Amino acid sequence: MKPILQTNATLLILVLVFLQVIPNSLEAQMTPTPRPTTLAGRSTVYAPNGVAATSQPLATAAALKVLQDGGNAFDAAVAAAAVLNVVEPHMTGMGGDVFALFWSARDERLGGLDASGRSGSLATPDTIRALGMDDVPYRGARAITVPGALSGWSALLEEYGTLTLAEALAPAIEIADEGFPVTPIIARQWRGTARVLQRDPGATATFLLDGQRSPTAGEWFRNPDLAASFRAVAEDGPGALYGGPLGARIVEEVQAQGGFLTLDDLRNHRPEWVEPLSVDFHGYQVWELPPAGQGIAALEMLKILDPIDLESMGHNSAEYLHHIIEAKKLAFADLARYVSDRDHLEGDPKALLDDSYVDSRRTLIDPGRAADRVGPGRPFDSGETIYLTVADRAGNMVSFINSVFEYFGSGVVVPGTGFVLQNRGAGFNLEDGHPNQIAPGKRPFHTLIPGFVTKDGEPFLAFGVMGGSMQPQGHAQLLLNLLVFDMDLQDAIDAPRVRHMGGTRIVLESPVPDNVRLRLWEMGHTISSGGSFGGAQAVLKLPKGWAAGSDPRKDGMAAGH
Repeated sequence: MKPILQTNATLLILVLVFLQVIPNSLEAQMTPTPRPTTLAGRSTVYAPNGVAATSQPLATAAALKVLQDGGNAFDAAVAAAAVLNVVEPHMTGMGGDVFALFWSARDERLGGLDASGRSGSLATPDTIRALGMDDVPYRGARAITVPGALSGWSALLEEYGTLTLAEALAPAIEIADEGFPVTPIIARQWRGTARVLQRDPGATATFLLDGQRSPTAGEWFRNPDLAASFRAVAEDGPGALYGGPLGARIVEEVQAQGGFLTLDDLRNHRPEWVEPLSVDFHGYQVWELPPAGQGIAALEMLKILDPIDLESMGHNSAEYLHHIIEAKKLAFADLARYVSDRDHLEGDPKALLDDSYVDSRRTLIDPGRAADRVGPGRPFDSGETIYLTVADRAGNMVSFINSVFEYFGSGVVVPGTGFVLQNRGAGFNLEDGHPNQIAPGKRPFHTLIPGFVTKDGEPFLAFGVMGGSMQPQGHAQLLLNLLVFDMDLQDAIDAPRVRHMGGTRIVLESPVPDNVRLRLWEMGHTISSGGSFGGAQAVLKLPKGWAAGSDPRKDGMAAGH
């Protein structure tokens, strides 16, 4: 009997330790009922002519109407983005930045757009240090960079669209004027940032009802100031913001609050057409935009994982999740050290994707043990949001991401404008000699990354996963679900995710079972509670027609015609 008693005692100790190291409740971690295997029961949307997937139903409806009225995917994407400025104002809008990957049916090629803004001319490390700060401010006027979104909307329409900017803004103007009932997830996120809004008079007046509280789910909300700003842009074009009266009002208020923008910073802003980066993965070509975005981390993760037999490990097994986590650590170590404004990189970013370099990084993964700290390699010889995607009957596909960074960005709304200004300046650091150190007229490190996949030179998938540092992790997991485990598109979006937070700390979505959690803990991972797992939208090209999916983690939907 003694050995049995010793075994039972040892097992009891292990269980107690397990419950102590994972700061979730007993009910959450060791529930006696089976965990759900997925997060929702949505079906993939299939349609013959065109599809749209966004994070809010009114935006999807606006995109779909544009398509049905004869507009193309570029027109629909911009219309949806403007509507999202109205209905999801804490995430996106004219005060943020835009990035896009797109397949042009006219040109039969993949293209990229970087419509991110630069830091103000008055922004220097010494200026910030003189204010007694050790880091670039996270909120407020000093975190504001040039808002590039409007320039991106306009560029896409001018080069590839069929609508004028005024026509594309019309649905958003109507909704902002007349109002709409706020959706549940957006209402919850809005409520969580009420204190941020209360710090700024313009933000309080615009986004808090009676200056006191955020709208609840189903409550009506209007933003006539935003409608007026959109009308000014519709009448005068992007110049209204980039050097015109709207821009002058923004600069005056930002400088009054101690910010670094000048009117010339707005006047000199230009979006840029860029060449995407890619890697081969399981017979497909996966594409991301070049720095200053973090898309290269998703590519490095996939390239690290490509030769590993993940399928035999089993989807979301402990061994499978462990390899995803460890690949992420390696890629993000390189990201933090080397990625910045592409005009300030130490070398060609493609070096991070070189076969021999990635092979050397892969050897650092211990298949049975979590790494606590991972340093960057040496690749050279001497980094909140909405995502939407649209496809049309001509074969155009747009992978589009627009953000003000944190919920409600800087928290600053110039009175009467109706939109918040982003806090992308927080993406800089003050470290002397670092490629991402703040300087005048420089792009900050960016989290925004639209994704795209081609097969044999033809478009296959436009996709994205919102959510800060979750984005590369989400890109990798979504593509593994599709390309390794051959999941249905919506199932690939719904499947539970892991998120590495830092060090050995990870968070897991509820459906990941207890035996997997225990095995991950045994491997050295620290499982925490909380954390956001992003929100995906995706459009997949079928041999004939389209498939689309929208993430149940958001209020959005996919629809087609």
